Amino acid sequence: MKDNNVTYENENGFDLQEETDLNENSTVESETEKKETINSDKKKKKDKKQDKEEFNFKKELFSWIKIFVVAVVIAFFINNVIIMNANVPSGSMKNTISEGDRMIGLRTAYWFSDPQRGDIVIFENPDYKENGSRADDKYYVKRVIGMPGDKVVISNAKVYINNSKTPLNETYLPEEWTQVNGDEEPLEYKVPKGCYFLMGDNRNNSSDARFWKNTYVKRSKIIAKAEFKYWPWNHKGFFAKVKYAQ
Repeated sequence: MKDNNVTYENENGFDLQEETDLNENSTVESETEKKETINSDKKKKKDKKQDKEEFNFKKELFSWIKIFVVAVVIAFFINNVIIMNANVPSGSMKNTISEGDRMIGLRTAYWFSDPQRGDIVIFENPDYKENGSRADDKYYVKRVIGMPGDKVVISNAKVYINNSKTPLNETYLPEEWTQVNGDEEPLEYKVPKGCYFLMGDNRNNSSDARFWKNTYVKRSKIIAKAEFKYWPWNHKGFFAKVKYAQ
């Protein structure tokens, strides 16, 4: 007698066990493909993140290089066009400027005007190209005493301008002027046009126009006007403007 409730084949003629195995294989393959897709997506995201990090690093590095280059250019421009940073190696300007002081000179000070009597200027040593000159001797700092066309007379430690009976009131001298001061015979100088007569404040210990082979400094050789000292810190400050009696 045949059991109508038991069947070993489905209506397509396949064994049920075989169909079940196929379904399971299909499910496993589907899960594997899904995992592979997920892993592929993760790898793509990771690679994209690494590429982005590498790009950001290069971008950041380029940004810093650009900032550095701009800073160097600005510093070069300021130091060679706007200001002059100077170290004073001697005591020829004591007590206004002491040996070892650091100061700032303004290159723009004489762009639209000329040096005035009493100004402290940074200039190229007129004897710099003479035999025996050292690199340290290229730039000097002195005070403007004689203007273009002036007659300067040094007599008995006093400076007279253009036959004036009244000498310059030089309150900035640190001590009594005893060396090369015109006490035996007056020293007379006629300043050429376009030139200046310069001396240090420390007259007893200053290499200046009284001793130079090329006595006068050309206008074109005056580089900057000394404005203030910034080192040592306890000596910092602006240089006082000097006004001489007319």
